[in-house]
Amino acid sequence: MSISPSLKEYLDQQSARYETVSHPHTLSSVDSAAAAHVPSEQLAKAVIVKEEEVYLMVVVPSDHHLHLGRLHHHLGHEVGLATEDEVFNLFPDCDEGAIPPVGVAYGFRTLVDSDLMDQSDIFFESGDHRNLIKVSGQQFSTLLGGAERVQMGLNL
Repeated sequence: MSISPSLKEYLDQQSARYETVSHPHTLSSVDSAAAAHVPSEQLAKAVIVKEEEVYLMVVVPSDHHLHLGRLHHHLGHEVGLATEDEVFNLFPDCDEGAIPPVGVAYGFRTLVDSDLMDQSDIFFESGDHRNLIKVSGQQFSTLLGGAERVQMGLNL
């Protein structure tokens, strides 16, 4: 698999201009950035959180951790990280841990760390551990649709 079917369909619907960037198999977004020779602050990663029975996608740069305290403050209540099993079931057309950070393609409310929106180019997982999608920062903003822009990340 190179691009998950759900992501491919969404990219096609949006007439998105993108490139694929292949790299050796990796298991983390920071490793993917290094393997693909792209700046880690330009690689967007998705973190899935759960508030009661509703899932949200939070998108942060790969060199950031999600700061749950900031997220709790923004939302006005606490949320928890989704389990690996929950994430696997939510993204059946993706390899485990290779979630594209385009929540609208999967029907998720999305929050995006504002640090990403200053980048000229953005890279993100395609749904497997061997390919990234490269888009312009402007194209990424368009793909995110109405994603809320907030300061959610914490540098590693």
